[in-house]
Amino acid sequence: MNMTDTPETPEDPHDPAGKPQSGGGWSEALIDLKGAVVVPPVESAFVQAAGVLHSDGRYCGEGALWRKWRPLTTEPAMPKGKVDTLEGKWIWGGVLWQHFGHFLAESTTRLWALDLVRDADGVLFIPKRPKVGEQVSGFQSAFFDLMGSNLPLRVVTDPVRVDHLVVPGQGFGLGEIIRGTDAYRGAIHRSFGKGVTAEGPEKLYISRSELGVGRGGLIGETRLEQYLVAEGYEIFHPQKHSMEVQVARYKAAKYVIGAEGSALHMFAMVARPEQQTAVVLRRRSTASNFIEQHMASFGGREPLAVQALRRIWMPEGTTAKRMGLGELDFPKVELMLAAEGFVSGKAGWSDMEDAEVIALMGKRVGNMQAVDTRRKRRRREARASAAE
Repeated sequence: MNMTDTPETPEDPHDPAGKPQSGGGWSEALIDLKGAVVVPPVESAFVQAAGVLHSDGRYCGEGALWRKWRPLTTEPAMPKGKVDTLEGKWIWGGVLWQHFGHFLAESTTRLWALDLVRDADGVLFIPKRPKVGEQVSGFQSAFFDLMGSNLPLRVVTDPVRVDHLVVPGQGFGLGEIIRGTDAYRGAIHRSFGKGVTAEGPEKLYISRSELGVGRGGLIGETRLEQYLVAEGYEIFHPQKHSMEVQVARYKAAKYVIGAEGSALHMFAMVARPEQQTAVVLRRRSTASNFIEQHMASFGGREPLAVQALRRIWMPEGTTAKRMGLGELDFPKVELMLAAEGFVSGKAGWSDMEDAEVIALMGKRVGNMQAVDTRRKRRRREARASAAE
């Protein structure tokens, strides 16, 4: 999710050798295959040789998982020797991620076909990590339940020849396709959480504070929570609740503020135009842009991007943005939220003292380096002013 973008070039949207596009093309195609061979990955890697082959060994490009400008699954070799047969009619689900955010963004991308393939015997996946094996987690099953599907989910860890496989195009994902095709958005809007009744407060803050900062986060998020509680917000920790409860809360809220993270992909699935939403950014990353675009496209309204970091603390020896700890500029956060009506703007939020910041980082502080984003911002503004 932190790869460098390449320049956009015109592509034929119907050619599966090019990336899926939200405007349609192969991303909305349904490929009907008899005797297709599904090949799972044999090693854990970012890009893996895995996917779907026609019965004669030709690659089915429509079955690939794309992220941004390149496929994460590439053409595998035709398996040698005897391959077991899976009887029945199956919908190709693609790659099954155990990471919650990647599951939402990259394992649900073909579910727009659930309403179109009524006689399927199940949904067929391959694992992202071979060592995970055939595991299907509770949150993965819960998502399918909220889609109104009772089809079994099957993960294959060895090559298998499928009697009848329907391959839907990738209608969603990370990249331009984050906006979703009409077919994918339509399926989510029609089905996801349809039977869940809205229940909860009008003001909701979706928190990351109890996830820890071992893999990145906001320093002093509990301070932000205290400020928001005083403004009438409920602090919501989604990982403590069932997916159904999460949907109920997200449906009920009129004002939603969230710390940038995977939970906002979940919120975006049920977001509505009448909701006011804000994302408190913890880093500068394309991953943040994807979340904002997902919320805007599915919810019909641009979220407020609260880019208000005083400093970003990075572990020495890494440039991986997901590992950074964002230290909020609280006066600026209050100013931005107040300007859009999320808070009163009368409380006078104040920054943390350096000693408090260091204490919150604990043992990690000795391995961290700080980048002063406010100083960099002032330099950019000065250059812009001089250019005028």
